Amino acid sequence: MSVWLDDISRDRLRTGNLQSLIDDYHVVGVTSNPTIFAKALSSGSAYDEQLADLRARGVTVEEASRAITTYDIRWGCDVLRPVYDATGGLDGRVSLEVDPRLARDTEKTIAEARALWWMVDRPNLLIKIPATREGLPAIARCISEGISINVTLIFSLERHGEVIDAYMAGLEQAKAAGHDLSKIRSVASFFVSRVDTEVDARLDKLGTPEAHALRGKAALANARLAYELFEQKCATERWQALAAAGANTQRPLWASTSVKDPSFGDTMYVVELVVSDTVNTMPEGTIKATADHGELIGDTVHGTYDASRKVFADLAELGIGYDDVVQVLEDEGVSKFEASWKELLDTIRTNLGQ
Repeated sequence: MSVWLDDISRDRLRTGNLQSLIDDYHVVGVTSNPTIFAKALSSGSAYDEQLADLRARGVTVEEASRAITTYDIRWGCDVLRPVYDATGGLDGRVSLEVDPRLARDTEKTIAEARALWWMVDRPNLLIKIPATREGLPAIARCISEGISINVTLIFSLERHGEVIDAYMAGLEQAKAAGHDLSKIRSVASFFVSRVDTEVDARLDKLGTPEAHALRGKAALANARLAYELFEQKCATERWQALAAAGANTQRPLWASTSVKDPSFGDTMYVVELVVSDTVNTMPEGTIKATADHGELIGDTVHGTYDASRKVFADLAELGIGYDDVVQVLEDEGVSKFEASWKELLDTIRTNLGQ
């Protein structure tokens, strides 16, 4: 399991904080999202000089947002380049998300992904594309063009399977076009804690002993079954043919792994999801909590699949439908990132005096 930091800011970069996390806490990658950038830009003065230049040039808010975010991501890629080189491209990755307002538009997502890939111009970049229905063909197209992708906002097992299939379709097209498959990378970001937040709220409304007994179990069960699906897909003839041609595995990435419910252990979504060929991206607090008191006992995923299926069978008996839960979470996930992106653009607009 690789540890990635779920945060980036200009302050982290210029103070050496990211480098210290690499050196002292085994951080080997970075993920970002619109919420992270909105928070970074709304606090401190780290962006003032660049904003002043952008204001002097009279650029649009949209252009300024790309200039600011790609600057940080490019810098992050350079900081992590030694990790990228040392791991043969497995880690040392930094993720940058396309404008979340495009999540329901395939062609605009592809165009934005191409633009960001060109602007950052670093081999250890991952472009983040949401796993909406419209995002799936965009993922395949970008992979086919040799763009490495972090597929984000995955909540359901069905969608995870579709994401893996889109990755394989993109690789098949890339191979046909003559691309070196060994240079293309992808992770599938499966969101964890938000599942418990949604399910547990429904369980609390029921208020029965049976409901209480299921609190805090859905998210881990969902992630573990996602890993089982990953293993099943890797065993197919289709994947084996791609692997023989030099393709890299699309590793599951556990996202949203900070604990939202204080009654749960603060490292629960880390220590209970330890297994090979995965990434866990965490905020700094969770990284340090895991280093301080996380009880890592080895593989905590294999051997759990039947029990995980029973969790969802028990939830169904209580009237909590899996399909409804994951659809609500996907819709909320896109909406939350859209809201954060609007906040980011509003902050930039204010600073540009527009």
